[in-house]
Amino acid sequence: MKLWAKFILYLSACVGLMVACTSKETDKADSAVPATTPAPATEAPAPGAKAPAPAAEVPGRAEPAYVQAPAEREAYFGTTHGHSSWSIDAFALGNQKYGPEDGYRFARGEAVTHMGGPKVQLKQPLDFFMMTDHSEFMGAAPMFLVKGSMVYDTPIAKLVRDKKMTQAFTEIGDAMIKGTNLPGMSDEENVKLGKSVWQKVVANAEKYNDPGKFTAFVAYEWTSLPGQANMHRNLIFRDTKVPKIPFTAIDSSKPEDLWTAMEAWRKAGSTVLAISHNGNASLGKMFSLEDSDGTFIDAAYAKRRNLNEPLHEAGQTKGTSMAHPLFSPNDEWANFELWNYHLPTGAPVPAMRSNYVREAWKMGLNVERVIGVNPFKLGVEGGSDSHSTINTFEEFNFQGNHASVDDTAQKRRTGLPGQKLGVPGGNLFLSPGTLTGAWAESNNRGPIYDAMARKETYATSGTRIKVRFFGGYDYPNDLLKNKDWVKAAYDAGVPMGADLAANPTGKAVPKFAVWAMKSPHSANLDRIQIIKLWSDGVIDYEKIYDVALSDGRRVNPKTGKAQPVGNTVDVKTARYTNEIGDVELGAVWSDPDFDPAMSAAYYVRVLEIPTPRWSTYDAVALKLPPADTVPATIQERAWTSPIWYAAVSDKKAGDKADAAASPHAGGLPLVPKKKN
Repeated sequence: MKLWAKFILYLSACVGLMVACTSKETDKADSAVPATTPAPATEAPAPGAKAPAPAAEVPGRAEPAYVQAPAEREAYFGTTHGHSSWSIDAFALGNQKYGPEDGYRFARGEAVTHMGGPKVQLKQPLDFFMMTDHSEFMGAAPMFLVKGSMVYDTPIAKLVRDKKMTQAFTEIGDAMIKGTNLPGMSDEENVKLGKSVWQKVVANAEKYNDPGKFTAFVAYEWTSLPGQANMHRNLIFRDTKVPKIPFTAIDSSKPEDLWTAMEAWRKAGSTVLAISHNGNASLGKMFSLEDSDGTFIDAAYAKRRNLNEPLHEAGQTKGTSMAHPLFSPNDEWANFELWNYHLPTGAPVPAMRSNYVREAWKMGLNVERVIGVNPFKLGVEGGSDSHSTINTFEEFNFQGNHASVDDTAQKRRTGLPGQKLGVPGGNLFLSPGTLTGAWAESNNRGPIYDAMARKETYATSGTRIKVRFFGGYDYPNDLLKNKDWVKAAYDAGVPMGADLAANPTGKAVPKFAVWAMKSPHSANLDRIQIIKLWSDGVIDYEKIYDVALSDGRRVNPKTGKAQPVGNTVDVKTARYTNEIGDVELGAVWSDPDFDPAMSAAYYVRVLEIPTPRWSTYDAVALKLPPADTVPATIQERAWTSPIWYAAVSDKKAGDKADAAASPHAGGLPLVPKKKN
């Protein structure tokens, strides 16, 4: 393998490989103090560039106050994860010109230049977006090339300009691992750099936020990789009441320390949540039953985790984290866009239960029996983790997610120089990423953030499927025929992400109302499934029910299966038709195996009919047959956050625990009671 390719593998480890270490006291003090919000109408220059004259004031900048009106909620689509040239690793991968503003422009529907090639554009703009550049030395890399910037005269910058990239980023990686400043910079200069770039991050979000039309959030990625296990989190702020400087993985690689910082920010006026991602690359740590110090988790830990990070990213370019066929052998759709490789090196690694969301949901129900609190009561959402600034999550418009490494069909087909087609961890095994669907009152920061905080969100594999999911006890079987069925469902039950309390009698069987509509730019729907998860305290269980099938199909009572929907894909042309499947599906369903004494979690999976995978579109463009190492077709899908049923007989031992005596005590509400 060529030297630069080896360097990229090394860099992947360096960027994430942070050990727990204490930062300078000045950093700690600054991280807990709200920053002054930059002027919204001021142009946000690239790091180190000369600030232009103030732009004209943007009308309608203020976000209107809102009152929660559940029946009026609409599905808004966006992505919560992406990187620009301001991320150290993106810059090293060849993305050296395209900063956050290019990402915002692309997300809101503009045509932008991709890696120096042709302009690309989304078929439909996103409703919301956040650029989550890595907080560790954020924005420093582009400044290496800007004369007069605060890092231009550092030894690292000189190495970069002399094209000694491997040496330069090896030294940067060493600094990250040791928890020290950027080489050549003092403590004071390092803090000044962090504050300066962070102010520009906030200014960019303010500049592109257009209330009611396009929502831009202030956000960043905390890049922890203890023992080379992915433990990354994206932090999202409800508004511009933010700390003066981010808490980074150089400050600490422990999630518990991140939560402490978040709790301090809330006391200072910020509203913030964290979204974990890539459980599939966490080497079993993401949903471990031990904390960062190896102590078995308790009720206080569980409460803190649920308060601080209510969501997990269902999937992204480095695979899905929802389920694995090893742990769900009876689920024929569990083997979807999996990526079971070591994040820094790309070496294959075994699948582990505590890497996957479905397993976490099951284990959480089991652990709740012991400590009284479910530590994994999390919802799901979607992001791409693109390092190319733009987020092309559409299979038919995939432009690659790793800058100059995969920005052409030929590179995506063959992988890095020196690799052979289909090498484990290679480009063919990556995917475009996922999208978030959030049920909110309007396209504004407050409503969309609040939807994420209460977990009324779902993820799709990249299409804009709309899906609703409710649980209650008094839903009529013909509920979906009612013109005001959504209001009735909210009034008599709870939506996705919520708890469904046991019926007071302990006898009534809950009913679940589910509805889905196809994406306007994708295929018809194959089916809706409800997946039930539960535990008896010894064994964890799951069962999948087909509750709505397209084309009039029925489940065979003998086999419990339905006939496949069919497949119209012509892999030679990468085309399909919507002659099969339905535009809309829905059902009101009761659990035939319901046990009122057994807590359970229920979530929905919606499947589209088969369509070409991105690699098949590339094969047609290259006039080659589809790659034989990955599927030629996929069934795009949506996954909802669960509804948790709480059994009437459940004992909540953790509620009686003395939280003050716990090493995990702490926590504040995610959303202030008073909306603004």
